[in-house]
Order: sequence, then structure tokens, then C-alpha cells
Amino acid sequence: MKDIDISRKAKLLNIFEIAKKANIPEDFIEPYGKYKAKVNLDFYNSILNKPNGNLILVSAITPTPLGEGKTTISIAINDALNALGKKSFLALREPSLGPVFGVKGGATGGGYSQVVPIEDINLHFTGDFNAIEKAHNLIAAAVDVELFYREIGLDSRTVKFRRVIDLNDRSLRDIVIGLGGTKNGFPRETGFDITASSEVMAILCLASNYKNLKEMLGNIFIGFTYDDKPVYARDLKVDGAAAALLKDALKPNLVQSLENNPVFIHGGPFANIAQGTNSIIATNMAMKLGDFAVTEAGFGFDLGAEKFFDIVARKTCINISCVVIVATIRALKFHGGKKLKEIYNEDLISLEKGFENLEHHVNNIRLFGKEPIVAINKFSSDTDNEIKLLTKMLEDRKIKYSLVTAWENGSKGAIDLGEKIISSIKENESCHNKFLYELTDSVEEKIFKVASKLYGAKAIDFTPKAKEDLKTIIKLGLDKLPVCIAKTQKSLSDNPDLIGRPKDFLITVREIEIASGAGFIIPITGDILRMPGYNYNAAYRNITIDDNGNIDGLF
Repeated sequence: MKDIDISRKAKLLNIFEIAKKANIPEDFIEPYGKYKAKVNLDFYNSILNKPNGNLILVSAITPTPLGEGKTTISIAINDALNALGKKSFLALREPSLGPVFGVKGGATGGGYSQVVPIEDINLHFTGDFNAIEKAHNLIAAAVDVELFYREIGLDSRTVKFRRVIDLNDRSLRDIVIGLGGTKNGFPRETGFDITASSEVMAILCLASNYKNLKEMLGNIFIGFTYDDKPVYARDLKVDGAAAALLKDALKPNLVQSLENNPVFIHGGPFANIAQGTNSIIATNMAMKLGDFAVTEAGFGFDLGAEKFFDIVARKTCINISCVVIVATIRALKFHGGKKLKEIYNEDLISLEKGFENLEHHVNNIRLFGKEPIVAINKFSSDTDNEIKLLTKMLEDRKIKYSLVTAWENGSKGAIDLGEKIISSIKENESCHNKFLYELTDSVEEKIFKVASKLYGAKAIDFTPKAKEDLKTIIKLGLDKLPVCIAKTQKSLSDNPDLIGRPKDFLITVREIEIASGAGFIIPITGDILRMPGYNYNAAYRNITIDDNGNIDGLF
């Protein structure tokens, strides 16, 4: 059965009923139709003094083209905990239109483990991405206003701030603007990134209130003047207007799962080029409202989850109570060298070899002081022999695991996982977060500690451009910020072709971007792109709408 068919047959509750289940008074609910709403920040402020529930962080092995079902498992955990009589809340990222219209498709789970209404969530939702895009591009426009009038003497050669759009559009990666005569400004090279990689997106997800939001926006580094003075967004007098555009976007969105459990969906930074998790406001709200809160970190543990620990949790002092790592048998076979066209054929040799990737991620989780639970997302193509081999390898290494059938069975297929999470939290309640590096480490040390300990690299190569960026970072006094390494999600290395468990490789840092507003710096490794492109078989080719407004082909 298609996901879209399942969701259309579901009995959705009015969003005010979902709010009541979440113990959010009606006065704080700002509905966007019948099934989605914003939660006013006055409610958030009113519960800040409540104790935190236990936070469950969901991550995964190194992603493959097949998809591992991390969101499906996250939804299943939340539904299962509620089915077990626990008060649990889920906080997820909002989908970007780029991947939705690409090969990846939507980001609302699958089968009987979904958040709904899926078309709304995966398309424009409540307009957050639009607001972020407009706030970002307003700052970009203010930059060009300054370059036109030269009020403070901003040197265009030092400006790195680009524009954003929430689509995959390779033709916009590198462009020339200001053509058509001096009335249109002065020609210069710039480009577009995807909205999910915007520093404004990162800021929205790390801001704690409106005052903090404006301050962070004002701290965005723009460039230098001709006499070598730093210029920030606040110097362009645009921080207040950008914050005003984000007035409603800062409020978390409330929806529901197919089992009518409350879900917060808010913000959507990519994990391969930003921090890769939903807003701290949504996560905190989930933790204040429930005994348990579930959140997801994008891509593999080496990306979103590392950044959750070293950036998000460090900033917010949130302690992660349990880490769940999602794996599939077909993905492990892929990492063991199995070709995609043969992936559904039984192959114990490839499975055993691909297990090295999972084992490495498990060991990485332990670096942060946590003992993980492996969620095996079961597919119909998994054979009894493959399941037996995988579970034996996990048992031999004393790794906790659960076989999950949530796609087919909803919360019933994740009850065992829910019970093991509850048990693990009780056993490890005294375990607190560890970090891979100290903020007092040099930038080079921070990058090397992440790359060597987490990825398995033997050395880091800094290009001349990256070395110059390091000098700028030190000059600005930003060298004590955490690092948010931009790296391919397809490999533990910076080479997407090195699948499985590569060892002793070289990581190349080609440049280091400054995200002083968000509060981190971004080492760019390998050939990572901040603006994806569609391939010829992109999902948008199959999408249509009928005369009644029903959308088909989106999933």
C-alpha cells in the first residue's frame, strides 16, 4: 500500500484536539487550517521552569540511495512510548522542497508510521521556509544597497554572503549580478545556496527567543571595509527587519502522527552542511511536556548526531538520555559492496562486510558517553538467514538491538524498541554527555579530533584558501566557536565513493566559512555542494494534481 493511501484513510483529529492531548491551552494555538497550527511562544515561556523529560536522539548508519527510514523509526518510537502508557513527544525537522521534488521524496515517515497531513508538511506547510528565505535574501539585498551607496565602505571582494532558494537549481550555484548598467549596481560574482543551508535557518533553530533571534541575526558576518574593519548584519541596520520577517516562523508547528499523537515539526537545516536538527524551542517544548521526547539528527551519526552533541547540546546544556541508531539489512549489504540492482538478493558475505559501518557508528556513539540501541528497520526483502546473521553479530558484540516493523504495523511494530529504550534510560540515568573537543582547542585541533576520532581520517590537508580563512577567523576572535564540518553524507570520508568503513584516509578542507550569527564555523571538505541539482528522473516529473485538488505522485 502506498504511503499516500494510508494517510488519506487515516482518521485525523482537529488540531485543537491534538493540542488538548498535548496539554497546550487553546488560547496558545494559532491554527493553519484544521490539522496544523503554530504554538504561541508565550506558552513556551510559561513552561520553561518545568523539569526536562528524557531525550531520545535518533541517528543512522551512513546513508545509502535506498533510504534507511530514520524518520519512520523516530515516529514509531514516539507512538510506541505513548502506546506503552508513557507521555512522549516527537520533534522533527521540516522537509525542504529541494529533496521533496528530487529523488529522495518526502520526509514524513512511511507506511503506518507517518506524520500528517503529509502533503501540507512536505510542501509549503506554514510558510517557515519562505520566511527564512525572505529574511536571508533581505540581508543579501541590504549588502548590495551598501555596495551601491558605499556608506560604510564595505569591500565587495570580501563579501561571502550569498542568496538562497528552496529548490535544487544547479544553474544558480555561481552567477554574476548587477548587470545592465550602474543603475542596477555593480557587477560581481555571487550565487545561491539551498534554503536549508542558510545561516538564517541555522539561527532560527538555535535561537531561544525573539531577543536572541535578533541578536544572532545581527552577528552574521558580512565582510570587511576597505580599511579592514569587520562588517556585520547589524551594521547594515537590517537585523531588526530580518527578525520581523521571522516573527511567526520562530513559533513551533504542531501536527500529529497517524496514531493521533502530538508532533512538533520546526526548522530544517541540512546535516551535511549545517547542524541538521529541528529547533531547540521545539525540542525543549517536547522535553517540558513529556516524560520522554524524541528527536532526529540528519544523515549518519558522523554528521547530524555529532553536531547535535558538540553544537546543539553544548549550547543548550541538554543531556541526551538514549541514542538509537537506525540500520537496514539492504543498506549494510550496500556498504559491503552489493550492487543496487542486486540489493534484494540474499547475500550474507556483503552483509557481514557491511556490518563494519554499523559497528563503527556504534563505537562513535560510545565516544560521547552513550550506549546505543540499534533499530533494525525491517523490509520484506530481508531473509531469515540475513536477520539471523545480523542479530548474531550484534549479540556477539553485546550491542543492544530491536527488530522494528513499524512501517507495516505502526506502534505495535516498535513496542520492543520502546521497552528497551525505557530500560536503557533507567540503566544509564547517571551518564552525561561527552564532547569530542573543547571550545578552547584551536580550530585545527577541533577539525582533526572530529575527523580522526569520528571519521577515521589519518590527516587533514588545509588548502591555501582554508589557511587564509583560519587567519581571518583568528583575527575576528571567532576561533573558540564549535566547528560544523560540511562533508558528504555518503561516506565516513570526504569522498562519496568510499562506502563501508574506509580507514586512514586524508580529509581536505578547501575553505572555512564563518557563521558567527549561528555561533559556529563551517569547514568545507571535499566537493560538498550547498546547492544540489535535480537529476533527469527527479520526483517532480511524476507529480500531478486532479480536478479536486488531490496531489498524486508526491511519494
